[in-house]
Amino acid sequence: MRGLVQLAIGAIIAVAVPAVAHAQACCAGSTAVTPGRLALHEDALVGIEAHATDGYGSFDPTGTFVSMPSGASELDLEQDLFGAIRVLTRGQAALLVPLVETRRTTSSDAELGGGIGDLNASVRYDFVYAAEARYVPGIALLAGVTFPTGTPPESAMKPLATDATGVGTYQGNLGVSVEKAIGPWLVSATGLVAVRAARTAEGVTEQLAAQWTALAAVAYTLHSEAAVALSSSVTVEGDATVDGAVEPGTHRRLVAVSASGTMPLSDQLRLQGALTFDPPIASFAANQSVVGTGIAVTVMYAWL
Repeated sequence: MRGLVQLAIGAIIAVAVPAVAHAQACCAGSTAVTPGRLALHEDALVGIEAHATDGYGSFDPTGTFVSMPSGASELDLEQDLFGAIRVLTRGQAALLVPLVETRRTTSSDAELGGGIGDLNASVRYDFVYAAEARYVPGIALLAGVTFPTGTPPESAMKPLATDATGVGTYQGNLGVSVEKAIGPWLVSATGLVAVRAARTAEGVTEQLAAQWTALAAVAYTLHSEAAVALSSSVTVEGDATVDGAVEPGTHRRLVAVSASGTMPLSDQLRLQGALTFDPPIASFAANQSVVGTGIAVTVMYAWL
């Protein structure tokens, strides 16, 4: 899902901005929120994003926040290799390959493991560009597939399962993105639904419920073409099905907030950074084994 959400959000400048500045502001704004989306004047891009998340607690099924036990910790690291290419003039396709590492400790043990994660392929098609009409917002259709290329939890070999890097099943995603700019400001909203295939592990067949995500963002583009953004997402899913029966208390929920920015180093090279935070507020999440704070740095190169 994470690769599709990255592809989903971008920035378009207002209709009144001159054509020369149009390409500049679009490029800056789009990468303030997501590295994987092509700006209007770009044909393709490649990049790498490195991020780290430090866990500080969890949420139980009732939505109660629980601090990390004494002596326990979790540090999640990930390096995403991604690329995007323009297709059919208004469309673009992207591929993301994650490398995942986890360092987990308990009061008596410490462990580090990792490997390749679940590969994600996604597409975006803009029916209406935000700059095509003064009042009509940009509207785009999003779709994607996540492949179970990572190691699922039941296949982990290490005692603390730090070598688990995937969910163990296929996931299909579908969504709609709406965005509108007013001068240097961009407001965008994205809705996504993910459906996971059933999987069998250790003789038990389970299927996660549909996962729904709503994401909203606001970005501001500076005269220098740099941009900053604030975003927030809410993800919810119902109870899972185990051996054909709904299992009560397995629902999940998570609220996350993020602040990000982008800096163009040249016409083709840009740098992006982001800070993320899962608020430790009661009922903001449920059934989350680890929540925390994170930092990400992204470098990407585009062909015009």
